Amino acid sequence: MSIPGEKTALFIDGANLYATAKSLGFDIDYKRLLREFQTRGNLLRAFYYTAIIEDQEYSSIRPLIDWLDYNGYTVVTKATKEFVDQTGRRKVKGNMDIELAVDAMELAPHIDHMVLFSGDGDFRSLVEAVQRRGVRVTVISTISTQPPMVADELRRQADIFLDIVELQPKVGRDPSERAPREPRGDRQHTPQFLQRGASPQRTPAGPDDDYED
Repeated sequence: MSIPGEKTALFIDGANLYATAKSLGFDIDYKRLLREFQTRGNLLRAFYYTAIIEDQEYSSIRPLIDWLDYNGYTVVTKATKEFVDQTGRRKVKGNMDIELAVDAMELAPHIDHMVLFSGDGDFRSLVEAVQRRGVRVTVISTISTQPPMVADELRRQADIFLDIVELQPKVGRDPSERAPREPRGDRQHTPQFLQRGASPQRTPAGPDDDYED
């Protein structure tokens, strides 16, 4: 997958990667993920993109974002936008495609290999544009679910498609690894992805809310 010494950058569509791992029944261990790709080449950057709801008293994704920011990732966030659709349901919109695409195009002249963690077909044109600049592109998602989590046009455009199932032994969190039980009042200080039964990007919207890319 990687050529020794090639300059690589990771671009992680946070919501998409979370949904993909969840559909396969495992959690991502971001420390192991970073270590895995550091061993595969010269890793220049590891970007993580996610939208956040800023007006909440406590955001369930904030501990993960803080942890990533202090442990080798470049975290890119923006506030979600809320609107009410024609049926009166509150919807939360948080699309990070533009931010990811801009960073990828700016970094393309300085890397040999782009690794995109997303199955979103909207990225097909980005992948094609980066390839025209001589960069190899690996797309990581899955076709092991029904329906597949990766758009067919994105998978076909990539130089390499890697099913995340193949990476699970190397980047998945061991279910037996649990954080020590903390006092009830201190739970919010433990990164979300280390908490028992927690998932790294649980959507904080209520049961009557919809979250859109």
